[in-house]
Amino acid sequence: MNFWCERAWLPGGLAERVLIRVENGVIASVSTVDTIPLGVRRLYGVVVPGFANAHSHAFHRALRGRTHDGGGTFWTWREGMYALASKLTPQSYYRLARAVYGEMALAGVSSVGEFHYVHDRSNEFGYALREAASDAGIRLTLLDTCYLAGGIDQPLNEVQQRFSDGTAEAWASRVAELKSDDVMKVGAAIHSVRAVPRAELPVVAQAFPDAPLHVHLSEQPAENEACLAAYGLTPTGLLQEAGALSPRTTAVHATHLTPEDIATLGDTGTGACFCPTTEADLADGIGPARELADAGSPLSLGSDQHAVIDPLLETRALEHNERLRTGRRGRFSPAELLETATRHSALGWDGGRIEVGAPCDLVAISCSTPRTAGSLPQQVLLSATASDVDTVVVGGRVVASGGVHETLGDVGRLLTDAIEELWA
Repeated sequence: MNFWCERAWLPGGLAERVLIRVENGVIASVSTVDTIPLGVRRLYGVVVPGFANAHSHAFHRALRGRTHDGGGTFWTWREGMYALASKLTPQSYYRLARAVYGEMALAGVSSVGEFHYVHDRSNEFGYALREAASDAGIRLTLLDTCYLAGGIDQPLNEVQQRFSDGTAEAWASRVAELKSDDVMKVGAAIHSVRAVPRAELPVVAQAFPDAPLHVHLSEQPAENEACLAAYGLTPTGLLQEAGALSPRTTAVHATHLTPEDIATLGDTGTGACFCPTTEADLADGIGPARELADAGSPLSLGSDQHAVIDPLLETRALEHNERLRTGRRGRFSPAELLETATRHSALGWDGGRIEVGAPCDLVAISCSTPRTAGSLPQQVLLSATASDVDTVVVGGRVVASGGVHETLGDVGRLLTDAIEELWA
């Protein structure tokens, strides 16, 4: 299928009347035309590359709307998350993840990074997630997570036992059995410096040197304080010592950093994935996004615990958090925000651009809804939400149109059924 776009955001900026020809799911040509050829799919509004959701915990979606009474902190929220994790089976996780990835597809996500630690020392859960992504029509990077301790010098609790392989070597041996294909790439993750002891960090960091490596970093001040007390280093310093920081690494959250931490992440080319709606929902804080970008850390975005699944809201929240933090507007240009929202390289996939040779991942955002009407097309990222996504194309195939998933159908019903099953 070929596509005609009323407006498309190309590498050189916004262009009108763009014809995109596709071969085997890859963009074969991009041109501007005065007349619309016969037999092409018409995409109206502003067409941007598919979004990359660089940090997901799919099972957390079942907590949405269930954690907002009684106050509390990140640490009390975590107890509810553990209760949910204890209920998962490969079959129930498949049904939930299929619906969650379907929700992502409707919102314009073409690739997701699943930070995966509920694995019960087997790969059943991982392959269930792969099948869920395939059914939803999006690509998956399975960031299989090493999780060995319940905290620095703390044993695993009962629920955490199912997250652990016992040793880093056992984790690496199991992950090596997973196979990448055109739907799933296999990556690795260090859960955090709380969950992987100092001596095991280098093993995880070096286990898969050609794969993406992600890590939760300095999400909470308590993590920094415990790390400094135990090792005399910040979590960033500890990861640098272990050889875990590099251009293939993404530090998730990167909220509570010292100036030296920022410089280290930038100097090593380590990326930083911000999850603004989750960081707000869990009262984590606001990280130094502009400083990290200026230091040399490529930024990406994730929906993490899925307080919402809306890449446009995450994109806008990145800029708005910077405004709240600094008292200044325009910390990131619309072009910078789009680049951040479409950084598929953080997940090891090609993409994030509409040009020859790139996967044909397209998101058509309507410019005539109650939210976007009157917006300048080049600023629609600052006014639109996922509700304004009209058509989503992944690898040259339309996966969603008019708010309906082409193969899954009623995603809301799938979510309801999967979540009610878990809480029954």
